[in-house]
Amino acid sequence: MKPAVVLVSGGMDSAVVLAIARERGFAPHALSVRYGQRHTSELDAAARVASALGAAAHKIVHVDLRSLGGSALTDDGIDVPVDSDGHVIGVGIPSTYVPARNTIMLSVALGWAEVLGATDLFCGVNAVDYSGYPDCRPEFIATFESLANLATKAGVEGAGFRVHAPLMRMSKGDIVREGLRLGVDFAQTVSCYQADADGRACGHCDACRLRAEGFAVASAPDTTRYRPA
Repeated sequence: MKPAVVLVSGGMDSAVVLAIARERGFAPHALSVRYGQRHTSELDAAARVASALGAAAHKIVHVDLRSLGGSALTDDGIDVPVDSDGHVIGVGIPSTYVPARNTIMLSVALGWAEVLGATDLFCGVNAVDYSGYPDCRPEFIATFESLANLATKAGVEGAGFRVHAPLMRMSKGDIVREGLRLGVDFAQTVSCYQADADGRACGHCDACRLRAEGFAVASAPDTTRYRPA
């Protein structure tokens, strides 16, 4: 089995991507990043997901994006937008966008891939049901793949890196269906931008709303654990 590095946040999308990488015959090495996000319950979820879905290894790397701020996910002075404040998903770039996050995470994944002798990276970005982030678009993935082959020893020597984004064109409902087909236990995942220490969701942020819509469209039970109202 060829090794591949899979970015695993602990959310539903990356769990499905990990299962896809395994189904495609790769030995998935799960990579999570503690970047100064509001809560770390998603990292606990990432560990659960990596174990349950048979990752060959799971590594958590620390990158301090909180020191830069500029996002509702890394700066306590910026509120996470929710449905009750009139926020509309997909209109503009929301305050939950973390500057350069996906670029940094894929760069770390690329470094680990070089060490492992892997040429395949997997991530869960999506350009259909998403919050308007510029680093979740196919143009970004294609450009990063070109960078990977230009900026690394392995790439220059002809390794041929590929960045896989298998969920790019899928709706949230499609993602739920695919995860259920692959045996993903979504109850183990945490998507909420402001989950509590136990991983219970707020039910009102973009991530919660998109997740709930996915279960509804797929006619599947919503196994999310929500905080008491």
